[in-house]
Amino acid sequence: MTTKLHQLLDEAARFDVEFHGGLSNHLPMALGALAALGASDSHLERYFEGYAPKLDAAPPAQAWPAGDAWVSRFGDRTAWPAYRDLFAQWLGHEDRASVLAQVLPQLMPGCGAAAFHGLIRTAYAVNAQHDGELADALAYWSRAFMRMPAVPVRARTTPDLAKLMAALPQVSGEAPLISARMRAAAVTRGMPAVVARLRIDDASLQALARHAAALYAASGDFTVLHLVTSAHAVRELLPFVDEPLPALRHYWQAYAAGWAASGAQRGTAAAPMPWAELVDAALASEDEHLIKLVHSCREHERVYGGDEWQLAAARAVRDAA
Repeated sequence: MTTKLHQLLDEAARFDVEFHGGLSNHLPMALGALAALGASDSHLERYFEGYAPKLDAAPPAQAWPAGDAWVSRFGDRTAWPAYRDLFAQWLGHEDRASVLAQVLPQLMPGCGAAAFHGLIRTAYAVNAQHDGELADALAYWSRAFMRMPAVPVRARTTPDLAKLMAALPQVSGEAPLISARMRAAAVTRGMPAVVARLRIDDASLQALARHAAALYAASGDFTVLHLVTSAHAVRELLPFVDEPLPALRHYWQAYAAGWAASGAQRGTAAAPMPWAELVDAALASEDEHLIKLVHSCREHERVYGGDEWQLAAARAVRDAA
């Protein structure tokens, strides 16, 4: 990653993780996606200068109380300053891989936090190789940790993801934030029982990502967009997890809540566009979600192959036009 990206991530640390009553600060993630798509240093600077004015200042620094268990304030909305101090100290004593190996198994049960943005921001911080941004991202995930209901212990009877998707209860709601709708979906009657039926294996993440991309291409649904980008983030972080299947089970539960909360209806998928045009459109855009989606879809195609990703990216670009 570029020196300019690191400089801008240093500057971005002066902003809070959310703004305007709960919207996620996407600046570090969008900068990482733009850099990966080939943005120049001057382009990154312009994006920073255009995005930053709407953000809130970071709250005053707080020290993590010595001796407190690091998981003790999961979900505490006031805890971000203390958590960023904790993770900064931790990363000052151990390398990124060691810290991630210790924290990800504890964080994955709450991976739906802030509509997956704690997870996604962490993956971008890892790819940027920036310890300060990684500390802030892990602090956000911890502070927004989304506790999910217990899933029945039973034989996981099917790998048929499409069948289970059809069985998920659809949840209607007027909550403006995705995370609030996901919480409601997660506790809907029958949801844990359906979630428990999926047999998770090494192919499950690819299947989840493909289903999300296909639904996004046919619906343009904003919640489903986050399933596409979160699956990319999980793939980037799994190499740091010693036991990936439990982590994937937690992701599947949060993914199912997002799917059910979306209420997405399939329509006609957008016609494909060449990747050069899709990347150019993302680089020309100020829309952080479009930028991240195009980057995630290009990475999914690079790893998995297939045309779902190009169609999903084309849907986002055409909808934004």
